[in-house]
Amino acid sequence: MKIYDVLILGAGASGLMCASQLSKKMSVGIVDINSKVAKKLKVSGGGKCNITNVSVSENNFDGDSELVSNILNRFSKDDLLEFLQNNSLSPVIRKNRYYFCKNSSDEIINILKKLTNHQELILNTEIIELLKKDELFEIKTNKTTIKAKRVVVATGGKSFKTLGASDIGLKIAKSFSINVKEFTPALVGLTVQKDQFWMKELSGLSCYVNIKVEDKILNEDLLFAHKGISGPAVLSASLYWRKGNISIDFLPSHNILDLTKGSKKLVSSIIPLPKRLSVAILKALDVKDIECKKLTPEVKEKLLLIHNYEFAPAGNFGFTKAEVCRGGVDTNELSNNSLESKDIKKLHFIGEVVDITGELGGYNFQWAFSSGVICAREINMLP
Repeated sequence: MKIYDVLILGAGASGLMCASQLSKKMSVGIVDINSKVAKKLKVSGGGKCNITNVSVSENNFDGDSELVSNILNRFSKDDLLEFLQNNSLSPVIRKNRYYFCKNSSDEIINILKKLTNHQELILNTEIIELLKKDELFEIKTNKTTIKAKRVVVATGGKSFKTLGASDIGLKIAKSFSINVKEFTPALVGLTVQKDQFWMKELSGLSCYVNIKVEDKILNEDLLFAHKGISGPAVLSASLYWRKGNISIDFLPSHNILDLTKGSKKLVSSIIPLPKRLSVAILKALDVKDIECKKLTPEVKEKLLLIHNYEFAPAGNFGFTKAEVCRGGVDTNELSNNSLESKDIKKLHFIGEVVDITGELGGYNFQWAFSSGVICAREINMLP
């Protein structure tokens, strides 16, 4: 029976990037449940893959900031862009912040496929469990048992079940008594309480907002949905929200008192938002839609809440609507340098299966690529 030097579990962003950086002297196998590699990369960003962001730091992630900083310092956003440039891919920038493939996510997928074409792909194969016997790992699948000297778990999270996602990575970790945090939905829309049902009646409308959650302020579009609220700002806010209140500034680029000062127009007409939204917000704030010049000091105080509309979401839209998962293998269990288990030698965890989650905007792919590269570099140096 063949014994691989390295077996990578998962043919997604982190697994393929890790494989692409491993020494060609090593025999490498890549196992995945799907019939094709990089299924999530393929569909992300509307099929054009939001690769990374103009500004990337540990502050854009929920999790162990020291570990994130260490990994990003060793393979940064600029390093990733240089890697892509060297492989004839020049990403385009959207909204002055997001890097996308110019034409299709196939551009980055083809790079990863080309760099790993000398390695063995083991597709349409479901991982059942991982065992370690003496110095070798045994990977039991729905087809056979595969042996390897070293294993990299890059199985991702639970979101996108239709793309073969599962929590097998956490099951593997737990089978070796490695601590984990169970997956929960992240980068996902938020449901609302009864007092905020007015938001559901605006389904389809969007506006640019600032959302404050914990000590974070996220600024991007909010989309009203039939279940509650969604859109880029909300998805990133969901990463940091556990329970309790969030606050929305519906007019981050204006001052409502300056806008209404001395005007003979109705308040709803002066607010630079879609009319339906302006009317709904005034109703939610218990402010009558009167001429601006008739606003009393007391009503103006209420109106100021358009910059600080505070409420507690009821929950989120769940795994089926989540872009990624929060939770994963406890980072205290892993080496900061190689992402190798401190207790189970030659067992590594990279990408989304680790308890590190980025905001919306390319951060999770950046983490996947960076953690994959750093893991591979360390393996190349290890005996």
